[in-house]
Parts: sequence; structure tokens; C-alpha cells
Amino acid sequence: MKKKKLMWNVLKRTGANKLLYGYLITFIIIAVLIVIVEPNINSVQDGIWYCFSVMSTIGFGDVLAVTLIGRILSIILSVYSILMIAVIPGLITSFYLEVVKLRSND
Repeated sequence: MKKKKLMWNVLKRTGANKLLYGYLITFIIIAVLIVIVEPNINSVQDGIWYCFSVMSTIGFGDVLAVTLIGRILSIILSVYSILMIAVIPGLITSFYLEVVKLRSND
């Protein structure tokens, strides 16, 4: 329990909690917009699946963005995802250093 509280404190101190919330909101908004603008994506589940494949940079190819707006939204989501993935190692390192500091104090 102490480690969970410490992790939350690291997230708040670094501002990563705002980044995480912003990313989740952006992900959902783009998934809904993709459903609206793309003719071959007909459900929110398909939009989330498409956004997941863009986010993870896997790009399965089973669902494609064919409109200009869909492609622009895909680019925005992929760049934002890459930036979020780059933040994760820094957060893990910060958390680890906090745990080591607590252990040395105890």
C-alpha cells in the first residue's frame, strides 16, 4: 500500500497524472471522431481498436484511415502516444529512486 501511495505522489509531483488524464481523454475523443469521419469504421469499438493500433505503433492494417481528417487525427494520436511512452521510463526511474531513498531512511 505504501508503494502505491508513493507512486501516486511521484505522478502528482511530476505532473504525469495530468498527462495521463489528458492522454486518456484525447484517446477517447479521437476514437469517437474517427468513427464520425471514417466511412469504414462504423462503431466506437472499431474506433478504439483503430486508435489502439495507432497508439501502439503496431498498425495491423485491418482498419485504415482513408480521409484526410482521419489521417491527421492518426498522426496526432501517434505523436502524443510516442511522447507518453517516452515519459514512462522517467517515471519508473523516479519511483525507483524514491523507493531506494525510503529504504535507506528506514
